[in-house]
Amino acid sequence: MKTFRIGGVHPHENKLSAGQKIQNVPLPKQAVVLLAQHLGAPATPVVEKGTEVKVGQLIATASGFISANVHSPVSGKVAKIDTIVDGWGLKTPAVFIDVEGDEWLDTIDRSDKLNTICKLEPAEIVKKVGEAGIVGLGGACFPTHVKLAPPPGKKAEVLVVNAVECEPYLTCDHQLMMEHGEEIMVGVSIIMRAIGVTKAIIGIENNKPDAIKYMTELASKVMGVEVLPLKLKYPQGGEKQLIDACIHRQVPSGALPIEVGAVVQNVATVYAVYEAVQKNKPLIERVVTVTGKFVAKPGNFRVRFGTPLNDILAMAGGIPENTGKIIAGGPMMGRAMSNTDMPANKRISGLLLMPQEESKRKEPQNCIRCAKCVSVCPMGLEPYMLAKQAGLGLWDEMEAIHVMDCIECGCCLFTCPSNRPLLDYIRMGKNKVGGIIRARNMKK
Repeated sequence: MKTFRIGGVHPHENKLSAGQKIQNVPLPKQAVVLLAQHLGAPATPVVEKGTEVKVGQLIATASGFISANVHSPVSGKVAKIDTIVDGWGLKTPAVFIDVEGDEWLDTIDRSDKLNTICKLEPAEIVKKVGEAGIVGLGGACFPTHVKLAPPPGKKAEVLVVNAVECEPYLTCDHQLMMEHGEEIMVGVSIIMRAIGVTKAIIGIENNKPDAIKYMTELASKVMGVEVLPLKLKYPQGGEKQLIDACIHRQVPSGALPIEVGAVVQNVATVYAVYEAVQKNKPLIERVVTVTGKFVAKPGNFRVRFGTPLNDILAMAGGIPENTGKIIAGGPMMGRAMSNTDMPANKRISGLLLMPQEESKRKEPQNCIRCAKCVSVCPMGLEPYMLAKQAGLGLWDEMEAIHVMDCIECGCCLFTCPSNRPLLDYIRMGKNKVGGIIRARNMKK
């Protein structure tokens, strides 16, 4: 069975919410819609205090090339445009909407009828995806319309759909396939048309046999689409690792997937593309997994953006008393939050509630030069060296040994027998080096 060739680890799966049907989270009294739900600059608001909005209405436009539109996930009246402190203590701009009913734009098709026919030209598809504010829902939140328009001179050969969901605990993508597989398959065809390819591979890890079986049945009816079962290994959901596993090509250092003819899209993003193109529905909601070993009712929840995270947690039975950390995302690449007052947004795929005993870091010891971090790094880097250089502020040296290739998967931290905070140092260094590179490029 296929997998990627370099590094990787095998953390416990802990898919506690597997098989739990998607539940709808009730609308909040007030939705706080972030203007920075994507990679790039925050969107620019096109509404003001007192503006009446409907579900799906554009409330902020993309600011620049790497940015995305933001739409109202609720109907009601704009109370204010202000900043809030997010779950990591950072100030971010947002539109506050007092919810009044649930009135949708007439242009959005809310029926459950499957719409399989798309007559749009590739450029029209890309434009519609951009207008809908769709971003990568696997975590990076890169604007999807940019990915669907390769730069001049670059040609896509294959669409790779990331249905791996390799992060422990998370099950939202798995359940989305089980409940909306037909729509996802139409979405795959639409993206194939948009990027001009005749082949698509849907990669699914073999701990999801029901999804593999169901999606294989559906793919058999669509020309050029293949479902590829993959050997269980983290971080197989990384773009470069998934490309290696599916088409046996390795993306060069510093390059993008298009360099080897691949375009990668998360399965939830594919579903969002279907809804945008076939139903005229912008990205206003997503499925979020709420889970943890002591969570009363782990599950998968469809939530409108702007809904307080506390409302989602309440659907899962609330926060257990022995909770030590609440992580946005999974345990490997997710980040611990300082508060749960922030709203749901395009970035958050899961909420993991970790008990006190598992959330405490062990005391770091001296490096014993075992090189385990090197052997598991899926990017072929030397994490021990990068961490040491970050601690010493050796930014040029870090750039020279490709710190910007780090995908922050946490394999090095996971495997280190000395409990060294390798990823923390590398993230800090990567941040600094990235800033230096951007400043250097601006001078050119």
